Amino acid sequence: VRLVESGGGSVQTGGSLRLSCAASSADKNCLGWFRQAPGKGSEGVASIFDDGSTYYADSVKDRFTISQNTANNTVYLQMNSLKPEDTGTYYCAAEVRRSWCIGLTFAMAGQGTQVTVSS
Repeated sequence: VRLVESGGGSVQTGGSLRLSCAASSADKNCLGWFRQAPGKGSEGVASIFDDGSTYYADSVKDRFTISQNTANNTVYLQMNSLKPEDTGTYYCAAEVRRSWCIGLTFAMAGQGTQVTVSS
């Protein structure tokens, strides 16, 4: 599955951004997002199954919303109330294993898009 992200950028604390990702095929169990902050390991952010079930990291619950358009294999991440600690490279991801989707771990990823939140 080829994944192409768009929509990153720079905002101030409290601002919003919306990320989009186009997947080349439906050969997956879920789509999702993970991020990597400078000098840190990757962190799963959210996942969504074809039936609309969603999972979120505790750090983004109630601030981020994942959604999708199954007709064209596109996934979105609406990020509100952004904080400086949300800064990082955000990767669109796909996974075939259901347990990995629930655990926000993904084997397939795009090239990433940068999100910078300034205080």
